[in-house]
Amino acid sequence: MLIREATRKDSTQIIAVMTNAEASNLMLFGPGERKLEPEQFGSYIEKLYHSHHSALFVAEMEQKIVAYLILQGNEPSRIAHRAYLVIGIHSDYRGKKIGTALFNHVEDWAKVNGIHRLELTVMENNEAGIALYKKMGFDIEGIKRNSLYVDGQYINEYYMSRLL
Repeated sequence: MLIREATRKDSTQIIAVMTNAEASNLMLFGPGERKLEPEQFGSYIEKLYHSHHSALFVAEMEQKIVAYLILQGNEPSRIAHRAYLVIGIHSDYRGKKIGTALFNHVEDWAKVNGIHRLELTVMENNEAGIALYKKMGFDIEGIKRNSLYVDGQYINEYYMSRLL
């Protein structure tokens, strides 16, 4: 497995993984709700690539992108030490330690780039995601009650963080 920073040419493969991850119904966007275009998403990747506080990493197996982790940082000095994370793993590759590898890579990158706090949100019914985040040292800081409306039901989200 190779973990590396994404480039513009990866946009089509990353979009395919995002679409697959969203089909789980455990992401912010519901299945089929988001329509991403490779050219526009490529521009987003390029913007992250040139940012000091943000990045998009991918996991590759046999030259195929199977997962991504977006680290979205901040510019204002009072919050420049923190970054919000979003991870997606293709359903065919879950349970293979890819998430662990991505988080370990991001932690190293974050330390080098002055990030002290990693944060994310997760649906309270996403047991696999919560288990991964806890394994990686994230703690639940709070509950965003009725934060999402999914399939006719309100869903709470956990707000989680890890200090480096």
